[in-house]
Amino acid sequence: MAHYLIEVGYTAQAWSSQIDDQPNVVDRITPAVKAAKGKIESIYYCFGERDLVGIMDFPSPEDAASFGLAVTSGGALRSFKTTPLLTVAQGIDSMKRAAEVKARYTPPVTVNLVEQKAPAKAR
Repeated sequence: MAHYLIEVGYTAQAWSSQIDDQPNVVDRITPAVKAAKGKIESIYYCFGERDLVGIMDFPSPEDAASFGLAVTSGGALRSFKTTPLLTVAQGIDSMKRAAEVKARYTPPVTVNLVEQKAPAKAR
């Protein structure tokens, strides 16, 4: 199973309902996660740009997408973002593969990294 970071922002109306009823979010979304063949690893409320974040496992990107589409169609969310996650081992494997690809890739333009990081001149 692949891991996904789920980031949720609730609407004001959804927050109002949750404040009044104080439901357990895990209990509420578990049936939808299971219907999408997924599993909840962890969920946290947070304060700031996002209201809730979670790590979930889904067997395929299509399963993760089906969960996202279903929960956003309900109208209680102002934002929803799904980010596929890699383990450190998968990240290292990706870097090894990228080295092989990079050796065969010709960019459309050559950029000097020193020039790229230089601050713009004042006018």
